[in-house]
Amino acid sequence: LTASSTSRVTQLNGTCTSSVDMELFLHYSLIPSLFIILILSFLQRREHRRQRDDTSYLLGNRFGIIMPLDFVGTFSNRWSYGIAFGATANKVMFLFSEGYQPLQIPQWAQAFELLIGGFEVGLSHFPFFACLSSEFQLVSSILGFCYSLIWFAVTVLQVSQCPHRQFVGKYETLMFYWPSLLCLAFLLGRFLHMFVKALRVHLGWEFQVEEKSILETHQAEHVKQLLRTPRPQEKKKSWFQTRIYEWDPCFQFPSRMIGTIVLAFICLYLFIVIEFCVFVYVRDELDVFENKLESYITFTNHSGVLTPVILQVKELISVTKGVWVATILPASLTCVSYLFHILVCYRKHIKRLWAGDKHFLPLKFHNPASSASVVAIARYSGWQIAYILWGYLIIHVVQSLCGMAVMYGLVLPIVHNQGLEMLQGLGIGILTISIIVGLMILQMWIAASFFLQPKLGTADKQKPLALNNRKAFHNFNYFLFFYNVLLGLGACLSRLLISCLLGTWLIARIDRTIMQNGYEGADMGFSAWIGMLYVDHYHTNPVLVSFCHILIANHKEKKLQQTTKYWCLNQSAGPRVSARSRTRWFLLQTLINNPRLIIHRKLKSGHSSQESQILMACLES
Repeated sequence: LTASSTSRVTQLNGTCTSSVDMELFLHYSLIPSLFIILILSFLQRREHRRQRDDTSYLLGNRFGIIMPLDFVGTFSNRWSYGIAFGATANKVMFLFSEGYQPLQIPQWAQAFELLIGGFEVGLSHFPFFACLSSEFQLVSSILGFCYSLIWFAVTVLQVSQCPHRQFVGKYETLMFYWPSLLCLAFLLGRFLHMFVKALRVHLGWEFQVEEKSILETHQAEHVKQLLRTPRPQEKKKSWFQTRIYEWDPCFQFPSRMIGTIVLAFICLYLFIVIEFCVFVYVRDELDVFENKLESYITFTNHSGVLTPVILQVKELISVTKGVWVATILPASLTCVSYLFHILVCYRKHIKRLWAGDKHFLPLKFHNPASSASVVAIARYSGWQIAYILWGYLIIHVVQSLCGMAVMYGLVLPIVHNQGLEMLQGLGIGILTISIIVGLMILQMWIAASFFLQPKLGTADKQKPLALNNRKAFHNFNYFLFFYNVLLGLGACLSRLLISCLLGTWLIARIDRTIMQNGYEGADMGFSAWIGMLYVDHYHTNPVLVSFCHILIANHKEKKLQQTTKYWCLNQSAGPRVSARSRTRWFLLQTLINNPRLIIHRKLKSGHSSQESQILMACLES
């Protein structure tokens, strides 16, 4: 670092010695974490008890398995889970940078060390999710509030003791930790709200919430919408609804997607801050290098042999620093737009799968392996965040290179009073490209005008693919053969350039593959996306969930011998009707709404096809 930056940090921080070691605190946080897990596990009852010969029967039905959250079918408390994921952002960034190494093991076993570090981070933050999803709201809210308060207090102590650092300067530590502090503050409020609500229920001031149904409200509304007759749109959609996003009240994103996006936003912010700190460090080092170059020029009185080269190097350093800072914002906005676009693509793809449409998928992904899909949904969230972070860095580098090309191609020639030469070269380049494109268009026009037979009908949009003037056509091909060899060289280079630009630009998006047709299987990110979609499709399809809900409700109705009537998706009281009459009534409704099914009905003995014809005629009339 330069002397000025070092003195600035010394003045800001003085002799800063924090009494909190966050890495050491992470180790010690496992003690209360395991304590909370044991308490919640003791309260959780096991549904299926083992055989009597197993020693676990001594525990009764206590110490059930607790889970942090349902990664597939959770649609409630979505933002609470998302904020809980956001509270882990700082530790996730430590894992991403491979800076957190709890053990000292050989280099070849580094993968196991990262795995152990990931388990430790997950275990230390497990109580946040377990307390949010626990059925015992009164106890879990107290435990979750205390655990969140510990993390909040330690983080505040860390920030307050050493708020400044050597790169950005003032409040650099706060810049790193304010997202986690905000998430922890939200969790404190959430657990406090849970405690008040559970206490009111415990005191009898409020009624206990009934057992939650497997069918969510938005899923039931989706099925009802499918059963209704489609109506024409009453009003025209706005530009935002047509081009960007249209809210669907019959669809909700699962908690996994909300948590992934929230954590990706915070990690992207932290990654940008870290990148800027590295840039400040490199900039200070380059300033020292420039000062040495300036001293050499002064020593040689601008007459040294290396003076022109040194001036060009200084100009390159200055342009690079300016372009790198200028492209931070567009690169950030690009990745932020990708995060929103991922949600849009998720809804679009999952609704297509619900409708049975798989044409948007490559052929080899129409029936993926079940084991691969299960692994994919476990990989997706982590991979999506990593792809976004690496994608930001790659996009930033590519945009910086494009900015350097613009600076050296357009701006610097004008600064150096070489604007006319620049315009002359630019004009020649544009004219050359225009002539090449014009010749290609001319070939298309000649082919359409002279070498194709006329249209068969006036309503045809184009001429048929039938050759005309064959002798002239063969001469046309022969003389353009040698020219097209040279033209193909430029087309090949343009293909390579466009592929590189699109590949680097879309590297952060795993909802679409950047591989060519037939090689999609090599794109592991896209494979994880497809597997995740299939798991969600098989486990959260509204029609399937509604069917299971009906079966469960009917089973409970028969088991408890209730006289309530189950009507479609809602349970409402009604008159007692025999099952056979109700089934025949539903059959009649189905045949009325779908007349084509009548001809496919299996004829019973004693019934002729004439009855079906009569019924068909009645329906048509």
